[in-house]
Amino acid sequence: MATDTQPSTAGASGASAVRRLLLDNGALTALIVLVIAMSALSGDFLTTDNLLNIGVQAAVTAILAFGVTFVIVSAGIDLSVGSVAALSATVLAWTATSQGIPVWIAVLLAVATGIACGLVNGVLISYGKLPPFIATLAMLSVGRGLSLVISQGSPIAFPDSVSHLGDTLGGWLPVPVLVMAVMGLITAVILGRTYIGRSMYAIGGNEEAARLSGLRVKKQKLAIYALSGLFAAAAGIVLASRLSSAQPQAAQGYELDAIAAVVIGGASLAGGTGKASGTLIGALILAVLRNGLNLLSVSAFWQQVVIGVVIALAVLLDTVRRKAGATPVAGGASGGDRRKQAATYVIAAVVAAAVVGAMSFVHGGSSTSTTQKVGLSLSTLNNPFFVQIKAGAQQEAKKRGVDLTVTDAQNDASQQANQLQNFTSSGLGSIIVNPVDSDAAGPSVRSANKADIPVVGVDRGVNKAKTAALVASDNVAGGRLGAKALAEKLGGKGRIVILQGLAGTSASRERGAGFAEGLKVYPGIKVVARQPADFDRTKGLDVMTNLLQAHPDVDGVFAENDEMALGAVKALGSKAGKSVSVIGFDGTPDGLKAVSAGTLYASVAQQPKELGRIAVDNALRAAEGKKVQETVKVPVKVVTKENVAGFGG
Repeated sequence: MATDTQPSTAGASGASAVRRLLLDNGALTALIVLVIAMSALSGDFLTTDNLLNIGVQAAVTAILAFGVTFVIVSAGIDLSVGSVAALSATVLAWTATSQGIPVWIAVLLAVATGIACGLVNGVLISYGKLPPFIATLAMLSVGRGLSLVISQGSPIAFPDSVSHLGDTLGGWLPVPVLVMAVMGLITAVILGRTYIGRSMYAIGGNEEAARLSGLRVKKQKLAIYALSGLFAAAAGIVLASRLSSAQPQAAQGYELDAIAAVVIGGASLAGGTGKASGTLIGALILAVLRNGLNLLSVSAFWQQVVIGVVIALAVLLDTVRRKAGATPVAGGASGGDRRKQAATYVIAAVVAAAVVGAMSFVHGGSSTSTTQKVGLSLSTLNNPFFVQIKAGAQQEAKKRGVDLTVTDAQNDASQQANQLQNFTSSGLGSIIVNPVDSDAAGPSVRSANKADIPVVGVDRGVNKAKTAALVASDNVAGGRLGAKALAEKLGGKGRIVILQGLAGTSASRERGAGFAEGLKVYPGIKVVARQPADFDRTKGLDVMTNLLQAHPDVDGVFAENDEMALGAVKALGSKAGKSVSVIGFDGTPDGLKAVSAGTLYASVAQQPKELGRIAVDNALRAAEGKKVQETVKVPVKVVTKENVAGFGG
């Protein structure tokens, strides 16, 4: 009887061991599955260049997440890390360039800024008794606001000596990946080998018990949030180095990615568990997802859905693991546990190597397709103007039999840099870019230049990099036309307000500069207020409503795009088109309808569909080695009720 039951017991034991292994290493399992899936779906995924891209794209999120790990392990939360990263980078760039401070001192000031922000969070939480969510949410707003105040809403060039952090060593190993590895090791040492690390787990497990056992919980929290601020500053410096400029709007939403990476990596928001390796795996999962979905031409909107689902599944897995009694993911593991963990990672590396070999064989020779491939990276698709550019580009691509991949940077310069890197590693025939910021797009376009992939700019140019052509309207000239049209409508006299676009974008700067230049010849026009409304209709409505309280006698409005102009029209109500003249910019379908109805006096129209069509045509010509013009100007015109019927858009 005993010999009959022995195999069954062994089988059950083996199944239980596998089940335990998967539960204890859910994030690692998910990463391996993702790599296998992406490798099977895209032949461009498992290339050396693309794998290095994934490392670079994970670096900033991972560094932020390492700092957030300290906070979450201690049962806290930090929503301010994205803003602190942007503020620290801005302080570095501003002090080193505008103030002439030596770069090494500027770096110290940037790091001190991050630590100071963390200490303020810690004081508010420990001594002010504010919930961590509220305290760090306040710092999120304060940090972003200070970044905008210091930079005046414009990107600041980063010192060359620090920008090398965004370069590569030996021409192939990205420095951001090395920084990520170093910060990960520091995190692991702090969590597993130091007194403060053990204190984090104790506070997260049971804060009251930790206090009664003699831990100075309040002082420990100060140190924990200061560490989070320090890591945020490091992430901000690495991010700005990649973009060669400090962007005041950089790292927006990165705090959510950082928290997601920590949770996906196995930490619990209830505190008491978490480790550096898990956080790194979580950041890699997010980077692999975004990279792979870009390569597969999945819409940026669906990418957000997929990432949200992954985060939800990670939390569910954490719940299942706890109910199943999986080994807690905590510090201070025994030597046996560490050896078991090391063996798990070795097995994972072997599996990954096997996948690489198998998929390389499967996709061998898959690049023989003769279909021309073009990538189009748009600054945003949350704006009708850029949606029209996309439509024009897609129509031309379909007509020419071209495989066009469109990505949405969501007004995030670093996300656009990632997308451009993905295009470059995919070996596309040509790339079209509508930069979030002309300076920030430069490093990624230079990488495409090195790969001999022609790049065409659309609507906005790229600085410090070579583009085969720039297909654009003249934003400065358009601003001047808008000033002239509004001033003439008001008879050369009146009080006006200006609704500005998203701070830091070249489109907002150029249109605003052109409008200001155009107003110089009309001294009777007085600008009583100018406020940003971020190219958004809802914000245009809210900002205009507020401005009317202080300036009810306004005669005219200039908005730097049609969306804000339409929001202003809504706020003005019956005054729009009668006692108050409103001028927009872009010539979007909704804007032209308002012009036809008379509520919007005029729109400086750019013919966005034509921009998209011509950009694709020039990208194909450049890919074929044909001569293209360096600058292709698509005329802008002021569209009013008198000529709107004949405007084709």
